[in-house]
Amino acid sequence: MKESHQYFENNEDLGHDIQSYETVIFDQKFKFTTDSGVFSRGNLDFGTRVMLEALDLDSLPEGDILDLGAGYGPVGVIMGTVLPDRHIYGVDISERAIGLAKQNASNNHVDNVTFAVSDVYADVDKKDFAVILTNPPVRAGKETVHHFMSEAIHYLKPGGEIYVVLQKKQGAPSAMKKLEEVFGNVEEIERRKGYWILRSVKN
Repeated sequence: MKESHQYFENNEDLGHDIQSYETVIFDQKFKFTTDSGVFSRGNLDFGTRVMLEALDLDSLPEGDILDLGAGYGPVGVIMGTVLPDRHIYGVDISERAIGLAKQNASNNHVDNVTFAVSDVYADVDKKDFAVILTNPPVRAGKETVHHFMSEAIHYLKPGGEIYVVLQKKQGAPSAMKKLEEVFGNVEEIERRKGYWILRSVKN
């Protein structure tokens, strides 16, 4: 019987350990409730912060945004707050994480975000996102991480962009090659403390 549990699995049978934290980003304060079995439960993940702060919010292509691997919802809630005229969709394989994400959207008074359970893109019906944001689950393995990136091109509208955060030591160089292979372009828009923020555009 499998004893260990990973945040990229559906862990409904896990015991609970509810906690919360506050963070400030884009000059706004957010409070997030988390639980056991979710990624970065004690604070806003540093790589996620670097990715968000690397975005030029004013120049993102117009349209809806997909938060891929949403966890308990920080990216969706933050983006929904700072881009109130957009709709943000967040998906994650974990029912527990998505339940928390919905609670966090409500608690932070964000109503332009929709969270749903999906194994990567499996239950994502929209194919015309303007932006996909992802901090892929490196512990799930290279194949899964590359699936996050390689399938993205089918869910972006022409001119749409994907942003990926990965640490150099956890595969950022090979991710860069994969994005170049899939999209025909890739740009490293930020590098901070070993984290690379990569962007590709669907032509």
